[in-house]
Amino acid sequence: MTRRKNAAQFEEAMAELEKLVEQMERGDITLEESLKFFERGVGLTRTCQQALQDAEQKVQILLEKNGQQTLEPFTDE
Repeated sequence: MTRRKNAAQFEEAMAELEKLVEQMERGDITLEESLKFFERGVGLTRTCQQALQDAEQKVQILLEKNGQQTLEPFTDE
């Protein structure tokens, strides 16, 4: 269930980040709004990076168990 939650959070964060970028690229917002959007974008980027790191860890667990391809439970910390 946690993996689904992480995937959903990643997708939601990416969608929101894309909207923020579109709004900023239009250039019709104030500097203050731009800074607010930028700050939110940094937070969303961190969320996405964490989700990607978790996925990478999962792949490593699946592929590198004593040189054998084995499956092992993934602990989401």
